[in-house]
Amino acid sequence: MTKFRDTEIRAPRGTTLTAKSWLTEAPLRMLMNNLDPDVAENPKELVVYGGIGRAARNWECYDKIVETLKELNDDETLLVQSGKPVGVFKTHSNAPRVLIANSNLVPHWASWEHFNELDAKGLAMYGQMTAGSWIYIGSQGIVQGTYETFVEAGRQHYAGNLKGRWVLTAGLGGMGGAQPLAATLAGACSLNIECQQSSIDLAGLRVTRDDDLVVVGLNQNLVFMTFLENVADRVLGEGASGDQTLFGAFEGQIRGCWHECSPCLGHGS
Repeated sequence: MTKFRDTEIRAPRGTTLTAKSWLTEAPLRMLMNNLDPDVAENPKELVVYGGIGRAARNWECYDKIVETLKELNDDETLLVQSGKPVGVFKTHSNAPRVLIANSNLVPHWASWEHFNELDAKGLAMYGQMTAGSWIYIGSQGIVQGTYETFVEAGRQHYAGNLKGRWVLTAGLGGMGGAQPLAATLAGACSLNIECQQSSIDLAGLRVTRDDDLVVVGLNQNLVFMTFLENVADRVLGEGASGDQTLFGAFEGQIRGCWHECSPCLGHGS
């Protein structure tokens, strides 16, 4: 039962089939794209996002899924149970090519304690919403809902919109990474705190600038007061005036950042 493999997976591109038909090529590419290093959080351990959300139970299961999909006929259906291929059934051309069931436990045993025990024994995996179903599309999948949440906050509490306001938030992983863009689309500025530089990089918050947007990714060598001087002043100053929509990202802990930012909370927070 191999949990780690030092490898890089890229889904096939173009119009050349690697499976028998497009009906099976599609799920094959979806699975592999979920584990692309430009997409997945920790692809070498099959983790797509959310810390534990995997695309397959282990690497042996991944290999068997790929092998099966490449040989699957258009009148057959692959059954996957919590990341493990458990059977191929003769069905028909209008049936699904793949059926997946993840993390389903009888209610009496549906607890994290019991699930973690099964996971440790290699009998189950947590598939999140789209990791184990091979349909993860990154932060773009949550941008709309996050944007609508910010807009609604502006409507209910800030006279209709978030112009001139700023958001202090934390987490730039697969889901939290939607927050800077969502806040920008909603007209707010944002300070985004993340404890891992790798997540800042994965979220794409590298230093860029154009006429409308400033994106700042700061590394761990910069102390937080320097961050406040170089980023927060712009966010709280230019951004809070409504002239620009800015967001900054800083590697740190939200608890400490909150205390440092609290004196500034009067500036449009």
